[in-house]
Amino acid sequence: MSGVNEIRSAFLDYFAKNGHQVVDSSPLVPRNDPTLMFTNAGMVQFKNVFTGMEKRPYSRAATSQKCVRAGGKHNDLDNVGYTARHHTFFEMLGNFSFGDYFKENAIEFAWNLITREFELPVEKLLVTVYHEDDEAFDLWKKIAGLPDSKIIRIPTSDNFWQMGDTGPCGPCSEIFYDHGSHIAGGPPGSADADGDRFIEIWNLVFMQFEQLPGGERINLPRPSIDTGMGLERISAVLQGTHDNYEIDLMRALTGAVEDLTDVTADGPQKASHRVIADHLRASTFLVADGVLPSNEGRGYVLRRIMRRAMRHAQLLGARDPLMHRLVPVLVREMGRAYPEIVRAEALVTETLRLEETRFRKTLERGLSILEAESEGLGDGAKFSGETAFKLYDTFGFPLDLTEDALRARGISVDTAAFDTAMERQRADARASWSGSGEAATDAVWFGIREKVGATEFLGYGTEIAEGSVVALLADGIEVSEIGAGGRGLLVLNQTPFYGESGGQLGDTGLLTGEGGVKARVLDTQKKLGDVFVHEVEVESGTLTLGMALALEVDHARRRAIRANHSATHLLHEALRRVLGDHVAQKGSMVGPDRLRFDFSHPKPMSEAEIAEVSDIANAVILRNEPVETRLMAVDDAIASGARALFGEKYGDEVRVVSMGTDPGNGAPYSIELCGGIHVGRTGDVGLVTVLGESAVGAGVRRLEAMTADAARHHLDAQGKALQATAAVLKAPVGEVEARVAQLVEERRKLERELAEARRRLAMGGGEAAEEPARTVGSVKLLARQVSGIDLKDLKSLADEGKKRLGSGIVAIVAVTEEGRAGLVVGVTPDLTDRYDAVALVRRGAEALGGKGGGGRADMAQAGGPDGANASAALEAIEAALAG
Repeated sequence: MSGVNEIRSAFLDYFAKNGHQVVDSSPLVPRNDPTLMFTNAGMVQFKNVFTGMEKRPYSRAATSQKCVRAGGKHNDLDNVGYTARHHTFFEMLGNFSFGDYFKENAIEFAWNLITREFELPVEKLLVTVYHEDDEAFDLWKKIAGLPDSKIIRIPTSDNFWQMGDTGPCGPCSEIFYDHGSHIAGGPPGSADADGDRFIEIWNLVFMQFEQLPGGERINLPRPSIDTGMGLERISAVLQGTHDNYEIDLMRALTGAVEDLTDVTADGPQKASHRVIADHLRASTFLVADGVLPSNEGRGYVLRRIMRRAMRHAQLLGARDPLMHRLVPVLVREMGRAYPEIVRAEALVTETLRLEETRFRKTLERGLSILEAESEGLGDGAKFSGETAFKLYDTFGFPLDLTEDALRARGISVDTAAFDTAMERQRADARASWSGSGEAATDAVWFGIREKVGATEFLGYGTEIAEGSVVALLADGIEVSEIGAGGRGLLVLNQTPFYGESGGQLGDTGLLTGEGGVKARVLDTQKKLGDVFVHEVEVESGTLTLGMALALEVDHARRRAIRANHSATHLLHEALRRVLGDHVAQKGSMVGPDRLRFDFSHPKPMSEAEIAEVSDIANAVILRNEPVETRLMAVDDAIASGARALFGEKYGDEVRVVSMGTDPGNGAPYSIELCGGIHVGRTGDVGLVTVLGESAVGAGVRRLEAMTADAARHHLDAQGKALQATAAVLKAPVGEVEARVAQLVEERRKLERELAEARRRLAMGGGEAAEEPARTVGSVKLLARQVSGIDLKDLKSLADEGKKRLGSGIVAIVAVTEEGRAGLVVGVTPDLTDRYDAVALVRRGAEALGGKGGGGRADMAQAGGPDGANASAALEAIEAALAG
């Protein structure tokens, strides 16, 4: 039992046999502590359990927790590669008791494991206790049989643990291993304690007090245990070395670097091999947990880690990108314990390859400028801060790389001048951010972004997290608090809430905090591209700046939006396959209840085309294939066939979303540039049903559709309506279409017969048949007021009247049920040189309250709102003829 994987398993198995629940490692991005950049200890995921805010179904736990220390107050980055035990990524073995066992059992578990299971010689071990902790001192004597000389009392904070200024705390007890007198260093508490001879391998925290404001400590009602043992350190001990980089896992990684570079891992460039091995682990696990390289927050730390390793690859003489070629070795070594890196292997490989390809261009350009600008500088000199800023601002060459490149020559950088240049650039940007409208409004967000930085978006990997309030606005003005009943805008340092962009609506959900704070997130928007602004309504308590909040996205709504967003990609590709390659997305709206998709196409789609598009998209959904996301350079993404979306602005790096597989060639069915949130597999869309197709503008059509539950409910409702219709028709469901078509045809026939009967009646049927036309002046006039006639039929009635007269004028007025009137005047051909139908109809329209009228000399039509004056309209026409 000497391999890292065996040691990890032995630790977890031991505590499982002793009643502990083995709990999976939590992600490297803490979901429950907004003050931490990365998970840096095993107890992080249990923080709320220790404080009583969260309950678990177990009271004992054991974990192997992946940790990163490369940002904030826990930053070991610069030491990595040059010492025996510094890492950016490491594994922390731990056992925990939540109010169950306490000091005696914790000490007994630890001692039995390392002396019986791991078989470490007792003479090589010693322990420390907090100088006031007599109980722990006595227990070590009792359980381990150690003499007083090997139980060292430490009076400093090294042996007293606190979660914060207030809250749980307690004394610690550390177990040390003596590597032997041939290694320099003294025991803990001595002047030489920082040497490598005596190495701490396990820290036991006895959480027994609660620190109150003002400094008072009281006993916890249920004291707890939190321990941490570095897997790399205990592996080094068990493998007979004091150097973590000599253990089997790290040797496998440095050996792979050695094979790819033909540079020995044990020579003068040993540090470069170690940097690459360590940073490969950190980079891989961070990407697998959803962090991608960027210029802000966690992404910036990841980029620094990656680029530091890539710089050392260049120092080893690697001519081509190296890091991505090492990923399979790491997956082979650690994939069984951490399956997430197996699942993310393709993403990690592509991310590393992209970053190193781009960075090599930056590195080559920056180093050549740096060499020229630093020529003549000797040991102890300072490099110009202005030039360092120019390298950073113009060429993308980070300050830490400038410092690293010059360090070997004993040259430092004038960082004060660098900071001055950075501030001057910010001041210039502030001064230029002025204007009206949106620019003036965004000026507020520009100031906030400059002050608090970009929002860290966690929503690709989680819908629940914690965040700290970094800005509050009410009525457009920054405030320090928003009380119950108030509404405003809130910015957090990190959030799982998606800000509206790319057609996808912003998330809603809930925020809660201490003191009964509860606020509803009504919408989430993005300002300046990376500041996530939450519109909130405070239901109880008071939101204040700096407050830590629990953040929870509306899961059902997010799930529906995911399905609809993924469906737009599936429909986009289906449209291209059915209608042609000219189809391109021209906009979209992705909400929880439906989706809207606009695309270029010159004419309406046929029912058959719509059905084919629906069939293709649903076939991909039913195959239930993975939806994969990769980070790529824009040019590479476009070259790979990814489709860019209309109206989107893309940076140098983009997220590329691929869905399904084309059965014909094995290529992705759909591949697009997209920063939105999607389902994990196409089957999660459920189904897609197209509601309709319509025109938006010239050459642009629109599809509206539903997916998942909304589509199912819609189809269920349609099915019930069909069954109800069948019941009314007293016909089987399969015959409804034919029966309805028959009824519609019968109705049309009856309507035609009714209209014909009404026309006959209006033009002389029944009692009116004997009514002769009157002679006005020298011309015959047939003037009629009719009812029940559609206004569009008036001209045909006038034509019929003209035929009946042979020579004369016909004037017909009809009144609708709403009281409006329509008027038509017809003049037979032999009279058009004497009488103008347009002039006559206008005279009648005046009486109806209308204006104008139009037509030809032989037929004109007009109308008006005052149907009560129908008789007056006819009289006006008669008067015009009588002249």
